[in-house]
Amino acid sequence: MSEREAIIRCRNLTVGYGREVVLQGVDLDVPRGAFLPFVGPNGAGKTTLLRAILGLLRPLAGSIETPFHRAPPGYVPQQKAIDPLYPISAEQIALMGLYPRLGWWRRPGAADRKLLDAIFEQLGLSPHRRKTYGELSGGTKQKALIARALLSGAEVLILDEPTSELDEPSEIEVLHHLARLSRDEGKTVLLACHALDHVAALAEHACLVNHGRLRLARVDEANARDNLRNKFNSGPGEDS
Repeated sequence: MSEREAIIRCRNLTVGYGREVVLQGVDLDVPRGAFLPFVGPNGAGKTTLLRAILGLLRPLAGSIETPFHRAPPGYVPQQKAIDPLYPISAEQIALMGLYPRLGWWRRPGAADRKLLDAIFEQLGLSPHRRKTYGELSGGTKQKALIARALLSGAEVLILDEPTSELDEPSEIEVLHHLARLSRDEGKTVLLACHALDHVAALAEHACLVNHGRLRLARVDEANARDNLRNKFNSGPGEDS
């Protein structure tokens, strides 16, 4: 995939819940600074694998090496994972990204506030900063969670379907911003998504997840296979 140093390593990894195996035999080196989408249908195991990499799920077999003991990752869960009734504003959600560095009681400094303002401006969140999470639309909730991860300054960002609730222009904008963080700032970005679509032009490789297996492929090759599959699956009278 790349000659760069691996920041995350999975070896003969099996993950699942109890006795239910979701993915097995995963061998993966993620280079530092990679922009790497994990692509597959619902239930394929993308979220399960990312949770294992985060340390939220214990592997059933194999090993995972990460730098998270010294530098916690920035994590963006699916926005439905956050209780919409919790009385907290979009700004307060984003400021949670500072907790690993500041702790619960230290207040953000001027530089932190300036960075928060810049991130909110980039994501179009400035008009919503005082609204509670429950008042936000699905796409705006997702952007607030992305802002939290960006504000953390983490060297690794892990995002579980970060654009699932966004409209197409917002999805493209967020993905391009994440790709810039990888390209220009050396951030390592792992993100789960259903299809290559808008990430195809931004990533060199993708992890294809399905039928209990993971396979690393070049994005151009994966796109060609998808196009060929769609052509043969199209019914009579449909465009090919």
